[in-house]
Amino acid sequence: MTNSLHTTPAIEPLPLRRAWLVLVVVVIADVMDFIDSSIANVAGPSIRADLGGDESTLQWVLSAYTAAFAIGLVTSGRLGDILGRRRLFLVGMTAFTLASLACGLAPNVPALIVLRTIQGLAGAVMIPQGFSLVKIAFPPEHLRKALVPFGPIMGAAGVLGPILAGWLLAANPFDTQWRSIFLINVPIGVAAIVLAALFLPRHAAEDPSVRVDVIGVALLTAGSALLIVPLVQGRELGWPWWTYVMFAASLAAFALFVRSERHSAHPVLTPSLFRKRSFIVGLGVTAAFFASQTGFTLAFNLLLQLGFGWTALHTGLTLIPWALGSAVGTVLSGAILAARLGRRTLHLGLALAVIGMLGLLRTITTRGNDLNSLVVAPALLVGGLGAGMVFIPLFDYILGDATAEEVGTGSGLLNAVQQFASAIGAAALGTVFFARAGGTQHGYTTAAELVVVIVAIAFAITFLLIGLLPKHLRQRGALVEDVNPATLG
Repeated sequence: MTNSLHTTPAIEPLPLRRAWLVLVVVVIADVMDFIDSSIANVAGPSIRADLGGDESTLQWVLSAYTAAFAIGLVTSGRLGDILGRRRLFLVGMTAFTLASLACGLAPNVPALIVLRTIQGLAGAVMIPQGFSLVKIAFPPEHLRKALVPFGPIMGAAGVLGPILAGWLLAANPFDTQWRSIFLINVPIGVAAIVLAALFLPRHAAEDPSVRVDVIGVALLTAGSALLIVPLVQGRELGWPWWTYVMFAASLAAFALFVRSERHSAHPVLTPSLFRKRSFIVGLGVTAAFFASQTGFTLAFNLLLQLGFGWTALHTGLTLIPWALGSAVGTVLSGAILAARLGRRTLHLGLALAVIGMLGLLRTITTRGNDLNSLVVAPALLVGGLGAGMVFIPLFDYILGDATAEEVGTGSGLLNAVQQFASAIGAAALGTVFFARAGGTQHGYTTAAELVVVIVAIAFAITFLLIGLLPKHLRQRGALVEDVNPATLG
């Protein structure tokens, strides 16, 4: 199968002034999605305190969004080719804005979880179209310049997201409590919809000949759902028999998906990718890295808010060193280290991430009840710096020996695996955390220590697996054509 980005006819780029306005619209959408997927970590305890629900509520608020986003990414790029990227961007942004409004008005936990799922699907429809529109809007000689702001902007969003969530919860505008973190998307979304309708290019090299393997997508979606549900609910319900049936059914669905792909005329994934050791290893590296990071962030939030009774604002401010370290690490690796150190950049980043986890473990263990924002800051800064150094170059090495036809599908799958692994990480490590917590401060501390140990081990295993990736870095120019930086990290 040939990636449609390489087969559709070229069209004339827009005048630069309008092209930059297109970029502004896309950045707004990406920041909304990025912040919305992260601030739920901080707001989770407040949601549960208001709406009730069990411990799995906190996991579902995060996992429902990221899992739906991951599943939607598998096909949304191709749907843009068929139905029109501008049209799907507007549909996705409108649905995202309406879902945000509905989340802010949700009357109970089940409704909120369903609406978060819809919000995640809307984000998956919107984000890939935006990046494709940016590539079309800019002349090739200006495209790299246009992509430069993505890293710093998403890094700033990572820093500001927890602070914004904490501030909104503390300020409690119009007595909306946690609902304000979703309602704030509404005016921003309306403005983005108006700008998108005015400035996005009407013709974006759509290719109606592209087809979607409906059966393959259905099997992939079913397998994913059958895996997520028992992971989140199993411990809370005492692992009833149906959870094991769902695990088995999930494996069966994935097996049928693989079989379906082999016989499909329009496979969801390029089959030749799975004959490359680097790509198979890369899927494992991506899953382990992002699952660990998301699970850690959730567990640490729960420790601070449920274990120590800190406010959401206090928690958000405490996480600044991690977010700041990630932003700095992302810029360093993308601009300097990857070109000079090669694959060793990944090893250096993962080594720092392990050191950060071990430092945090020692701090939590030794300080106990005396834990505060300042004592955890050094370990969080080092851990975040290491994680940030992995974000940008990781996909370059995984796709280091991929052909031009394989890069588009491969990068799309890696983005989807990243998001789905984040959902799995929140579900699995959240389950581990609550199984150990026991409702006391000592229990929460012990649970957080266990999660940090698991994350450190996962980072160490990932460090070893990196040695199986290609030594050479795929040319950045090739990835500019195929990898959406908005979905990385």
